Amino acid sequence: MLISIRIRSRGQLTLPRKVRELAHLEEGDSVEVEVVRDGILLRPKKEIDSTQAWFWTPRWQALEAQATADITAGRVEKFETDEDFLASLAD
Repeated sequence: MLISIRIRSRGQLTLPRKVRELAHLEEGDSVEVEVVRDGILLRPKKEIDSTQAWFWTPRWQALEAQATADITAGRVEKFETDEDFLASLAD
């Protein structure tokens, strides 16, 4: 895929949506820039491994905070065995 874009007055450039989607780039992501023999290489630099990104979504983090609050407040049940746990689900 070859796409041409223009550099703006302050050296800014905008990556087209399709490029961002294909590179899995989102607002706030870092991009590493390297000058190579044939031009300029832009390399996505994710702070969070893409296989772990689900954990850092706002929704998941809110659920983690809720679970931590429940544990801290003692709003939990403990089971000695798997069978005890499964029996509690049937109740």
